[in-house]
Amino acid sequence: MVHSDGGTSLTLRGPSSVVGTSSSGRASGLHSSSRSRRYNRSHAGGSSFVPQNEFPIFSQSGDVEIVVRVPSGHENRYLLHRHILTRCSGFFEASTSSEWSRAQAVPEPPTPGTAGAIEGPKSSGGELARLDSSRGDSSDGGSKPNSMELTRTKKRWRYELDYGSGDNDIPMLVQKEESSNPPPVSNSMFGGPPPGHSASRHSHRKSASHSFFRSVANLALPATHAPSLPPPTPEERDLLRDYDNLFRIMYNYPPVLDGVDIANAYVECKSLLTLADQYDALAVVGARVDHHMLQFQSRLWKQIAKYPISYLRLGYLARSKVIFQEALIHVVGQWPAGERSIRAALPESVVDIIEDKADELEETVSRIEARLFRLTLTTRTGERVTPANGYLEWLAVSLFRQWLAENTTPPPPPVPERRGGGGGSGGVGAGNARDTAGGARGRGGSSSSGSGSGGSGDGHGRLGSHAHSHAQAATPAPAVSPLASVGRTYRLLGAAPGAGPDKGYLGHDECKRFLKLTPELYTRDNLRKFEKRIEELKAMAREVVRPLMGGGLELESIHGAGAAGIGYLTCTTVRDRDFPWEYE
Repeated sequence: MVHSDGGTSLTLRGPSSVVGTSSSGRASGLHSSSRSRRYNRSHAGGSSFVPQNEFPIFSQSGDVEIVVRVPSGHENRYLLHRHILTRCSGFFEASTSSEWSRAQAVPEPPTPGTAGAIEGPKSSGGELARLDSSRGDSSDGGSKPNSMELTRTKKRWRYELDYGSGDNDIPMLVQKEESSNPPPVSNSMFGGPPPGHSASRHSHRKSASHSFFRSVANLALPATHAPSLPPPTPEERDLLRDYDNLFRIMYNYPPVLDGVDIANAYVECKSLLTLADQYDALAVVGARVDHHMLQFQSRLWKQIAKYPISYLRLGYLARSKVIFQEALIHVVGQWPAGERSIRAALPESVVDIIEDKADELEETVSRIEARLFRLTLTTRTGERVTPANGYLEWLAVSLFRQWLAENTTPPPPPVPERRGGGGGSGGVGAGNARDTAGGARGRGGSSSSGSGSGGSGDGHGRLGSHAHSHAQAATPAPAVSPLASVGRTYRLLGAAPGAGPDKGYLGHDECKRFLKLTPELYTRDNLRKFEKRIEELKAMAREVVRPLMGGGLELESIHGAGAAGIGYLTCTTVRDRDFPWEYE
C-alpha cells in the first residue's frame, strides 16, 4: 500500500503458512502452490516416474535380476531379493554363495527424497537443483570428494534362462554378466555410459545413475506385450507360467492355477512341482500345490482312484500327506500293478514303503484266510458237524469252503511254451500288462507287441503263439500277487447281505442247484434248512473279515466302497513314519 505523501510502500504479509518465510514471499508461495499441483500431472519422458518397488520389480531394494526368455522372444523379467530366494531355493542359495557367485557391483539406487533421486512426491525440482549446485560448487576446486562421488554400490546377480546345446537339455537359469548379452544402454539393467566415455568422473557417475533408473523403468514394462513378436507356443506359455508361479509362491502370492478343471490343474501342478524340484524349492511350492488340489475335494478323491500312480508322485513332490496317503492305499491294494511305472517315477524309498505295506497286507490276509477255512457249524449239542451227525449241515460247510477256495486262490502262473528250435521272433503278450502306468489289474489289459511281429497275449499273462527265444521262453513270468485277485472276494465276504458287488454270494439259486445234485435230499424243507445254515456261515465270515473292511480312504468316507466301485482291499494303515520326506 502506498501513502499519499509519497512514502515508501508497505507490504502486508499474510500468514507464514501461505506466503512463506523468504524475502520474495509472493513468489515463494506461488512456487509452492504450483509445485504441489505439478505432482498430480504426468510428464512425457518419465520425469515424474516413481520406480516400482513391488513384485515382480523391486527397483529400490532388489538385487537379483532374472530374465526368463523363450525362443519366440517373449520374456518375463524379475528383480527380486537374494535373501528371499536363498531361503526358498537351495539352487539360489548355492549359486549366490561366495564359491559360485558372479555378482556385479552397481550403484545403489537413492531413495526418494534424497539427492539424485527421481523427482517424486517427497522432493521438488528446486530442492534437487539447489542440492546439486551446492554440492557441485566446491571452494577448493573439487579436491575433496563430495557425496555424489562417494556413491554407494551393492552386489547384484543376473540370471538368464539357458536352453543348453543338446536336444535333451533342460532349460535352466544360469548366471551371466551384463556384458555377456550387451543390450542398448537404455535397456540395460545395470548400464552406464559405454566404455571409453570421456566425460568427467562426476558426469560419469551421474549418467550411470540416470541410465540405471531408465533401465528400471524399461524393466517394469512387460516385454511379452510387444506386438511384433509371434504368439508363444503352448510349451513356451507353460514355461513362462511355471516360472512366474514359482516366484509368486516365494513372495507369498497365490499361484495362477486352474481352479475349475481338475485335469488341467493336475497338469499345471505337476509341471510346477517339476520346476520346483529342479531348483530345490519343493518345501515352499509343495504346500501351495497341496492347498490348491485339496480344494477339489470329492473330485480329487475320484481322480486319485483312477490314476493312483500319477497322484502318488504328485503327493510325494508336494509333500502332501493327504494326497500321498490316498494314492498309497490304492497302489498297495492293487500291488504289483504298475510296479514298473512306480520304480521309474519314484525313488527307491517310496518303493520300499509300498512293498512293506503290501507284505503287511498279505500277512493280514493270510491270517484271516486261515480262520475262514476253519469255520464250521455245530449240532444242537455243540458238536462239530460231520457226515455222521449232520450230513446236510456238513454239505453246507463243504459248499462254503469250496466257494472260498475257488475265489481266494490266485490264478496259476503262466506256463511258457518250450520250443526246441528257438530262432523265430515273436510277440510277448500282456503278461506284464500289470506294469502299465494306468495301474491295470495284473490279470487283464491289452496286449503289447514284442520285439518282432507275432501273436499277441490273451490278457492273462500267457505267452503268444511263438516264443521269442528258447532262453527267454524258459524264464517263468512273475507270479500274480494275491492282493490283485482276492480283494473282490473279501469285499463280498465282508459286505452286508445283498450289498456286495454281485449282490451277495451263494444265494438261493446256487443252493438249489447244489442240492439238486443229490435228488434224494432235494426237498423244500431241506432247501430252507440248507440256506439257513449257509447264512450262518456267511455271518461268521463277515465278522472274521471285518479287519480287512476298514479303510482310510477319503473316497470311501464320502461314497462308501461299494458306491465307489472299489474291489481291492483298502485297509492299509499309513502312519507318520510312512511318509518318506519325514526322514529324507
